[in-house]
Amino acid sequence: MIYSTATVSVNPEGEFPLTRAQAWAGLELKARDARLFLPPGLCTRCDVVEESATHFVREATIAGADLREIISLETERKVTFFQATGPREGAIVNELFEDATGALQLRFYCYLGLHGKEPNGPEEERDQAQFDSDQGYKAALLSTLKRTRELVAKGKV
Repeated sequence: MIYSTATVSVNPEGEFPLTRAQAWAGLELKARDARLFLPPGLCTRCDVVEESATHFVREATIAGADLREIISLETERKVTFFQATGPREGAIVNELFEDATGALQLRFYCYLGLHGKEPNGPEEERDQAQFDSDQGYKAALLSTLKRTRELVAKGKV
């Protein structure tokens, strides 16, 4: 199994500060259309295909893999992506919270397995190393916040 976690400050020194509502709007927008947040060409399709009061379902093609995710939103707190189909199974979470000093933080964590692959085998070890690397999910969190700031500056969030 793959378990990874990363936490970043939403408002590091020197950056235009985001409110919780603005950071949340960015997370929700990313959940609905990842193309707006991922590097060009990485996500070629991202469509919400079902919606209810508790969750929505999106179908996407990311890094060439077709996926279907059930996404639950806990307003201004947590987005959970349940991997329904695709190369991975499990859950990915993005969570907003205040640390002990009251500073707003964004945390990522996931618990995933790879369909049809040996548990803790070489493929999972490779993905674990990627998730934990400098180019892994910590970089994705920072990129999400950067893009949210850009959208706030343009009045789109």
